[in-house]
Amino acid sequence: MEPVPLRKRPYDLVFLVFFVINVTFITYIVDLETLVIADPKNFTYPVWPPPPLVDLVHWYGETFDPLLLARPPFWQMTIWIDVIFFGPFYVAAIYAFIRGRNWIRVPALVWSGTMMANVLIILMDERYGVTPAPNLLIVFLFNLPWLAFPFLMIARMWRDRPFERKVTAAAAPVSVAA
Repeated sequence: MEPVPLRKRPYDLVFLVFFVINVTFITYIVDLETLVIADPKNFTYPVWPPPPLVDLVHWYGETFDPLLLARPPFWQMTIWIDVIFFGPFYVAAIYAFIRGRNWIRVPALVWSGTMMANVLIILMDERYGVTPAPNLLIVFLFNLPWLAFPFLMIARMWRDRPFERKVTAAAAPVSVAA
């Protein structure tokens, strides 16, 4: 087996973009806002996230997703999972995907299952809960990447050593007899 360099794994760039967006925007801005502002109708702007981003999150909640502003306990738990576990996972995954480290396989599979469960539970509440989304299609489309990427990740991590390939006879080093 030989490592496959990132330049020969262009599809992994899609995962890297997804991880970067999650760690820099979704987890530690959008989701963190839910934890630092208990009541979106009565609050003082926190040090982080910045006020314009807090306003963006609240606009999205008011316009499309009242569950985000209702913040029931199960929702808050999914946010804690994101901040405590998924954020560090995204950082590790960025490193592992760039460097081609196979140890990310099991954490990636755990992330996939947990993420799918969280999103499906949230979408069920968006449809049938106390604060249903006024336009479920929009909320579903906003959440679709977090359903699709876990499936893509499972497919990507299916092999035991996802960042390596078998050395073929053509690629094997040739020894020269003297």
